[in-house]
Amino acid sequence: MNRQEILLLQQMHSVPSVTITMPTHRTSPDNKQDPIRLKNLVVEATKRILKDFPKREVEIVLKRMDELASDVDHSHNLDGLAMFVNRDFSRLVKLPFTLKERVEVGDAFATRDLVFAMNRTPRYWVLSLSEKPTRLYEATRDDLSEVTAGTFPMTMDLPGGALRLPGGEGVNPSQQRDRFHEQFFRAVDQEYDKVTKDDPLPLAVVGVDRYLAFFRQVSTKNDVIAEIKGNYDHLAAHDLGKLVWPVVKAALAERRAKVFDQLNDAIGARKFVSTIGEAWRYAHQGRGALLLLEEGYHQPARLSDDGMNILLSDNPVDFDVMDDAADVVVEEVLQKGGRVVFVPDGSLAEHGRVALVLRY
Repeated sequence: MNRQEILLLQQMHSVPSVTITMPTHRTSPDNKQDPIRLKNLVVEATKRILKDFPKREVEIVLKRMDELASDVDHSHNLDGLAMFVNRDFSRLVKLPFTLKERVEVGDAFATRDLVFAMNRTPRYWVLSLSEKPTRLYEATRDDLSEVTAGTFPMTMDLPGGALRLPGGEGVNPSQQRDRFHEQFFRAVDQEYDKVTKDDPLPLAVVGVDRYLAFFRQVSTKNDVIAEIKGNYDHLAAHDLGKLVWPVVKAALAERRAKVFDQLNDAIGARKFVSTIGEAWRYAHQGRGALLLLEEGYHQPARLSDDGMNILLSDNPVDFDVMDDAADVVVEEVLQKGGRVVFVPDGSLAEHGRVALVLRY
């Protein structure tokens, strides 16, 4: 599940809309409790619905919910599970990060826990470069899920790949092969941009030296966080994730260290703001280039009537109070093309635990 899919969920409005989230387990015997916990949450959701609606009006929702829960194969669970059901829509997703156990019934799906978990979990893209084929993966830590959107996976149906190179007097086969490889990897780069434009994340690229060089030559991307050299076409997604994640993890740690240099430069140039309120105001204007946020920072708050200011609150249960204004700022920065880096607690104490580097 990516940010675009979450946005679609947030746009759906129907009464009642049921959201169920829970932590799950990857291995036995722990995963044997997952079906029982999910069944109990479905029962709880059913009781809540029937308390407020006549059964005949919500029968389709209850049926969708029961069928969805009954079809889950718990032997292949990940770390979290989320279920979304209304009269016209039902979906269950397994996620590689933990979610709180929660049942919510309202006029829209509750996505805040999903957004919170995604924002604070290392996510990135992986391109495994090959003639047959190049594959794209969405990655969370060492968990890789192959993407089949657009034209991925992409096979080189060109001379030098699936087709024979053209011959003839004066033809240099090596130059011809290079030209067609360059053409193929340029197409890979363009398709990657199309597929990932709504969820910009760091990119790890895997391949032999030759393919990495071609991709480097034709790519316009400046957010390649890691290159892993070698032919790993034979690896399943699970094993490829185990190979790639340690390299990406080290690169992310190095990137976190460098953001403080960027912050110091911005402070010297007076192109930064501090505190959650100021960060929201400038992010809302589209001026946020880089948001630094302490990992453990959470702040209940409400928006002002004009939406321009965040007003801190000590009462997160109040109807108009957001559970976490920090995540709202994160989403605003990301949606307007900025970057977000989580840093250790205490490292931004003098900035109110939040700092935003400005574009201008």
